[in-house]
Amino acid sequence: MTQPATPPSLSYRDAGVDIDAGDALVERIKPFARKTLREGALGGLGGFGALFEVPKRYREPVLVSGTDGVGTKLKLAFELGRHDTVGIDLVAMSVNDVLVQGAEPLFFLDYFACGKLDVDTAARVIEGIAKGCELAGCALIGGETAEMPGMYPPGEYDLAGFAVGVVEKSRIITGQDIAPGDAVLGLPSSGAHSNGYSLVRGILAAARPDLFAPFDGARTLADALMEPTRIYVKPMRALLAELPVKGMAHITGGGLTGNVPRVLPPNVKAVIDASAWHRPPLFQWLQSAGKVAESEMHRVFNCGIGLCVVVAPENAGQAQALLRGAGQEALEIGRIEARRDTEAQTAVV
Repeated sequence: MTQPATPPSLSYRDAGVDIDAGDALVERIKPFARKTLREGALGGLGGFGALFEVPKRYREPVLVSGTDGVGTKLKLAFELGRHDTVGIDLVAMSVNDVLVQGAEPLFFLDYFACGKLDVDTAARVIEGIAKGCELAGCALIGGETAEMPGMYPPGEYDLAGFAVGVVEKSRIITGQDIAPGDAVLGLPSSGAHSNGYSLVRGILAAARPDLFAPFDGARTLADALMEPTRIYVKPMRALLAELPVKGMAHITGGGLTGNVPRVLPPNVKAVIDASAWHRPPLFQWLQSAGKVAESEMHRVFNCGIGLCVVVAPENAGQAQALLRGAGQEALEIGRIEARRDTEAQTAVV
């Protein structure tokens, strides 16, 4: 009697997951992570959980956490083969959010998911994440690499990031003390950061520009679009050490009109003067090529202002000087005024 054929032996590699590649990636990224180590970081990569001790200088520490991704800016990264700066974007989106409540970012964890792991590409992405952590002064203490065959098209991946910071309970910035007469400072962005890229890609599909032609000085349009998100942590920490700040708003998806109200008490509004800063060429091109309405520009993009800071009017000049001393330009772009119930909380005029 003929015996049934023995089914072939299968391995995880046969199913599309390469454990050895994952191990190789961990070894590749360890030097990047080591560069980010700071006070409080315990142990290194590879454990089941990442350990961090809250600095003892905090008397009443309150932890502040944030999470975000890079969004469809990744689609451009795939098309252009540029993987070295999206990691900075990933860190920036979370640490800038943590910052606006007055927190010092302590540590960061990342999640990298793909269909098939390309160690070189993943290492470039995570090196960018480590660079972002250095810029923010926080430690890259852990993460996860997930290889999931069939979940992502070849050559594509997704990213998520998680930041934790700490602030003294008495120094949490809530915006509750913002009052009419306060000054609104605008810290310039480095570009579109990581917001509005679904609209950006729609404009590119319709306009079909040469992404590699000279665009802004020595930069191409591709360079301008892939410029990583600016990280405001260190200059703002320098300001917070010297002057009281009443409120901060990270200008992400929703633009100025959607994000500034998040930090305002209900009885006031912010009146932003759009002529107070020069709109960068990238936004001028996007508006022209996409025939985007002015109101839509301010709902989708940062339009050149990546962080808004509200201070008492008598502190505005000193705050600008302190930020410039820390390497960050700051412009006075608006004022806080009393608000009627029917009025919007932010107007760009």
